[in-house]
Amino acid sequence: MRIAFMGTPDFAVPVLQALIEAGHEIAAVYTQPPRAAGRGKKPKPSPVQRVAEATGLDVHTPERFRDAGVVEAFAALQPDVAVVVAYGQILPQSALDVPRLGCLNAHASLLPRWRGAAPIQRAIMAGDTATGVCVMRMEAGLDTGPVLAEERLAIHAHDTAGTLHDALAAISARLMVATLARLDAGPVVPRPQAEAGVSYAAKIEKAEARIDFVRPAGAVLAHIRGLSPFPGAWCTIGGERVKVLMAEVVEGVTPGTTPPGTALDDALTIACAEGALRLTRLQRAARTPQAAAEMLRGFPVARGTTLG
Repeated sequence: MRIAFMGTPDFAVPVLQALIEAGHEIAAVYTQPPRAAGRGKKPKPSPVQRVAEATGLDVHTPERFRDAGVVEAFAALQPDVAVVVAYGQILPQSALDVPRLGCLNAHASLLPRWRGAAPIQRAIMAGDTATGVCVMRMEAGLDTGPVLAEERLAIHAHDTAGTLHDALAAISARLMVATLARLDAGPVVPRPQAEAGVSYAAKIEKAEARIDFVRPAGAVLAHIRGLSPFPGAWCTIGGERVKVLMAEVVEGVTPGTTPPGTALDDALTIACAEGALRLTRLQRAARTPQAAAEMLRGFPVARGTTLG
């Protein structure tokens, strides 16, 4: 097929690579414009742009896809289908109507649960036991389109946003290629999304990353896992901001009257509103991630210390 690909972050790269390997013609790649990053604040191209340019593909980086000229140039490509994966811009109806087979989006959730910007993080933070990928035909609404294919994935106790990101990106690539093969063979009847069970995965705000130990230990752990490794849940220890990348619930520990956020020992077992957590992997400012035991050798946290 002749495909217009739209994507921006690392999550979209495996899908683009799979489409190329499957022999599809990539008419053009659309991605977000380079953004200032790093200490020098130099414009940095997106992961998709870097891969596309290295492959010799035509790359477009419009600030606003809604502009008439952008839609006209898109229509001039005459794509059979547009494949959209975490592009980061809303496509107007005039663009959605261009490809003869529509615009297909690989979304990292089991729709209609977790429509929106941060489905991977929100699924873990909410304590979901399963997630997955849906390939849907896009509509003007936010992730409301009918689903052409779906694959489920269990969320295990050790999973973080990072591990699910990689697993779901691989599923997205495989599922999109398979869906295009089905469309090439003949009509595919999509299923409308259910009206019940709709939830929205709002963008992760910076203020959310701070750990609130005045919650049950299991909820605090889900919060930590859902934000690991990026942006990273954090707390203050001795006035220093420290990211917590992994922890574990400590069974059988009842803090009693100990205030939440208090270290119950010298090994980073921390009291929560209900139960306790042992922080197992952390990252101090401007340092690499460390196992708790390694960090404590140079940065001891004594029993009775209050984490903020």
